Amino acid sequence: MAESAVSTAPVTEFHAAFADEAAFRAWYDRTVPRVYAFLASRCGGSGSLAEELTQQTFVEAVRRRDRFDGRSDVVTWLCAIGRHKLADHFRRLEREERRRLRLVAVASPAEAQVEPWQGAERRQAIEAALVQLPASQRAALVFRYLDGLSVREVADALGRSATATESLLARARDSFERSYGEVGDGD
Repeated sequence: MAESAVSTAPVTEFHAAFADEAAFRAWYDRTVPRVYAFLASRCGGSGSLAEELTQQTFVEAVRRRDRFDGRSDVVTWLCAIGRHKLADHFRRLEREERRRLRLVAVASPAEAQVEPWQGAERRQAIEAALVQLPASQRAALVFRYLDGLSVREVADALGRSATATESLLARARDSFERSYGEVGDGD
């Protein structure tokens, strides 16, 4: 019986946050910084993207609040939603990049080049190198190495097979090494 009370406590506390505006504001103020920090560390230095994804995460959480079952901490659940929103963002970017590259190939191949990011600190160089990668490669590296997901989990997040994801990760590592080297040469 005590086990049941323990497992329902997070759910009860979570749903109590929706009882009134003050309770929701208190819950939101406690959780938003952690969710934002999680997303900001994965957005290549784009604060506005992290803000947008954080907002989308909370909107989705409110819409699907009945699905929170208390098996994890509420912030863990929110970060999982945020990771899905980030994956959606990367998939959208990948589609846009494919469209743009088709147009650029017709217009001028010189327009497809990306200027290297100038930065002295290692983190800035890493972010800069990541920004230069195609969205699918960036997403694969972020999910695999920053989030520590397995290849299977990365594949699921990106909607690809495990074999295709392994190939994507290999290309992404190669591209990152080249891009990071170019950024490092510019320092």
